[in-house]
Amino acid sequence: LRNLWRTNSIMKNSQNKVGFIAKYAKVLTVLAVLCGATSGVLGKLITAPSMAIGFWRLSIALPFFIIPALMNKEKREKLKAISPKDYMWCFVSGAFLFAHFFSWFSAVKLTNIASAAVLASLHPLVVLLVTVFLYKKKVNAKAVAAIAVALVGGAVIVGVDYSSFAGGNLEGNVFAFLAAMFMGLYFAVGDAVRKRVEGGLYVLLVFTSCWICFTIGNVVTGTQLLGYPAMDYVMLFAMAMLCQIGAHAVFNLCIGHVSSLYVSTWETGDAVFSTIFAILFLSQVPKSYEIIGCIIVVCALLYYNRQESNHE
Repeated sequence: LRNLWRTNSIMKNSQNKVGFIAKYAKVLTVLAVLCGATSGVLGKLITAPSMAIGFWRLSIALPFFIIPALMNKEKREKLKAISPKDYMWCFVSGAFLFAHFFSWFSAVKLTNIASAAVLASLHPLVVLLVTVFLYKKKVNAKAVAAIAVALVGGAVIVGVDYSSFAGGNLEGNVFAFLAAMFMGLYFAVGDAVRKRVEGGLYVLLVFTSCWICFTIGNVVTGTQLLGYPAMDYVMLFAMAMLCQIGAHAVFNLCIGHVSSLYVSTWETGDAVFSTIFAILFLSQVPKSYEIIGCIIVVCALLYYNRQESNHE
């Protein structure tokens, strides 16, 4: 009877947790976007270089993904069942995520966060190209037009900054665009691998791969990991909790309870929240042409998300 009571208690607690996520999935998604939007401000304030930021962000967050997986016998068995080919693709996906993080952290240190956030939101362009030329799938013509308009908005942001190359703005915008390209490749690979690998295990393998890449990157570049101001480590911990766990982990928990359109639309709003945080905490007020470019990109991506949903 005691064992039966314990079993029922465990099942009841599990059902309550699932019920909570299912009930508040939309609210949690918005909160996750808000958490992720703090990445730009924190990356700007941290004095450590991009390679060190990525290493510590993953190092602090990874145990929260590794320990639960290792303690669960079923998940351990599923890890063993993953094919070598899928392990390889998970590593490739993690390498793209590493390149995205490095480019993003470099971008926010060199250019306006509003510009960086909007340009980094152009990752659907890469997903679109991979879908058409690699996966050989048909795409919605209106979705293609929306991406083209988004690129025009990106050109407005980057093009006007050409004269300020010496000041680092153009270089930062290029890094932001690269961040979008690598994120798009990360999503494109994940779209295929996720059909064969469970979501939680996929995230674990990708984050581990990303951490390995940052570890190698720090060794190759000779980047120091210690000796930065104490506040840097406080903000690195905050970044790991808010961005890696509060954003990435929560997205993966909510994705089964809300539509992909809902998630992708709010992800587009990340650029808006990042801009607001930059104004509040860094007094970075966007210039007029940056505001115009941001509006064009955000509206185009929202339209793209809608068209993709209708096409599906």
